Amino acid sequence: MTSTTSRRHFLGTGLAGGALACSRTVSAQAPVPNGSQGIFNVREFGAVGNGRALETRALQSAIAAAAAAGGRVYFPPGIYRSGTLFLKSHVSLELEGGAVLLGSADLADFPSVRPSLRSYTEVYVHQSLIYAESAENVGLLGNGTIDGQGGSFQGGYGVRPYLIRMVNCRNVRVADLTLKDSPMWVQHYLACEDLSIRGLSVHSRCNANNDGIDIDGCRMVRISDCEIFSGDDAIVLKSTLDRPCRDVTVTNCVMSTPANGFKVGTESLGGFDNVVVSNCAIYDTKCAGIALETVDGATLENIIVSSIVMRNVQSPIFLRLGNRARPIYAGAPKPGVGTFRNVVIRDVQASGADKIGCAISGIPERPIENVTLSDIHLRFSGGGTHEEAGREVPENAGSYPEHNMFSVLPAYGFYCRHVKNLRILNTQVGCEGQELRPALVCDEVEDLRLADFEAANSSPVLLLRNTRNARIESNRAPQGNEVYLRVEGSQTENICLSGNDLRGSQKPVERGAEVSPEVLRMRE
Repeated sequence: MTSTTSRRHFLGTGLAGGALACSRTVSAQAPVPNGSQGIFNVREFGAVGNGRALETRALQSAIAAAAAAGGRVYFPPGIYRSGTLFLKSHVSLELEGGAVLLGSADLADFPSVRPSLRSYTEVYVHQSLIYAESAENVGLLGNGTIDGQGGSFQGGYGVRPYLIRMVNCRNVRVADLTLKDSPMWVQHYLACEDLSIRGLSVHSRCNANNDGIDIDGCRMVRISDCEIFSGDDAIVLKSTLDRPCRDVTVTNCVMSTPANGFKVGTESLGGFDNVVVSNCAIYDTKCAGIALETVDGATLENIIVSSIVMRNVQSPIFLRLGNRARPIYAGAPKPGVGTFRNVVIRDVQASGADKIGCAISGIPERPIENVTLSDIHLRFSGGGTHEEAGREVPENAGSYPEHNMFSVLPAYGFYCRHVKNLRILNTQVGCEGQELRPALVCDEVEDLRLADFEAANSSPVLLLRNTRNARIESNRAPQGNEVYLRVEGSQTENICLSGNDLRGSQKPVERGAEVSPEVLRMRE
């Protein structure tokens, strides 16, 4: 088989149904001869599949033979216990339904491998069950299972292998498999290009750091139709090196995790650009449903999140620009302050949210810019107190970004601080119990438009502090409201109310003593 022919044959396996076609035509009872039709059956290389013998050598021999000609390494039904497998260019591993690639429970079967690319992950883990570096046209396919036996590994970083790790690879296809019980992150793709992840079932809550999918400094990424039940963040975009994560789509996924559902950030050295997330369901999380963060000097921009439903998430939305300034590796220079801009979140429904609230927070020297929230419907537990409404929120500029990093927020809906050009449109926030905090607090926000905003009764419903150039329009005060809008802070200026129905409020607007009457303009 020529190299051109083998590449075309491999690419064909990435199409819908390609993996299933092989499953239908190849069986364990009638092994395919070595290399026939570009298929290399692991049984022909000495693998037994009884789950007892360590079969790393036989499986790696099949990969080597497939790499020489280009093709698929086929696993018929059985249990294949293995240490690290090194995936090569123009090779896909294909696991038949009923086939299990079972990671060894002995760390000695996983050699330490340090990628040639330097990244912050140098301080984490150097072992993997499946590893590829600088490979192209590679795949992991089929209806089988990859099981890392993650509960067998105890300890911190360095002694818990990744299930899958690919570094600096091109044209990667991962589809239809069940990925189970990783000792560390389930999948880590570092600086890869043209990556497709489709139809995976990820079930891994057996150890620490069980992220479902980690996309790290990659470009041209498509994630779709995955079901993720992970012990840490479900789908995460990272940039642990000086390359941005860009040109990424995530769609039609279902996620559950005790951490964050969809997250961009934590590690944010290279930045994030051109990301679209749509049509996803998130449930039973203990952190944020949607978390967008940059804290290590990079730019986060051009992100759209739409058509998301959530149930039982502590904080539906968390946006954070901070200044942790962590370098790529020890001794490298610290990065400067990053940038967060051009984000749209629309058509989001969430119920069962905790009392913490949603934070949109930059830092004094660098605001978040150009954020639009529209068609948002959130329901919180309620229970906020006057003391919580009046508490001073620390900046925590250098802290790890997390939805609860500021503790319970002064607003039960949205607490917005150090933001420029913020749009909140056609949004509803409600509570299951009594709530004494405002629905929305804007602190040092410039250029605000709030339109068609509905909220549960509190007093005040809206609080603007040191906010400039705000348009409050087409809103309605809840019946029995005492104060709808309170304006305070010596830097507050140019607040315009237009077309609002505030008849339900005893006092539509209340000013702090430091705010002059000229700051407010009210129009019918």
